[in-house]
Amino acid sequence: MSHWKPGLAVAALLALAACQSKPAVPPPAAGLGPVAALPAGALPAGTGCGPAIARTQAVVDSDVATGNLNAPVGKRFSADLANASSACAAGRDGEALRLLAAAKARYGYP
Repeated sequence: MSHWKPGLAVAALLALAACQSKPAVPPPAAGLGPVAALPAGALPAGTGCGPAIARTQAVVDSDVATGNLNAPVGKRFSADLANASSACAAGRDGEALRLLAAAKARYGYP
């Protein structure tokens, strides 16, 4: 074995130490945004076009309030729901439910 000079030994140790770095801490997971559940009983109950449209509007309002849906999209969605609500109020339940289904599909709501 050869004798290393002290400076060379220190350099070799520093190079080895640089290779032995600590693992990086993973960044925090990117969230999907705040998720707030609607309070129990907050959704209108019942069957038919009126309660179905009102339930969807409540979900849209909640999603806009929490930032899960941006306000301009929420406004367009609400306008589509208002059209469905008008048809429902006029007694055109089938048309109202079709308008509701089309609006939900357009904005990606189940």
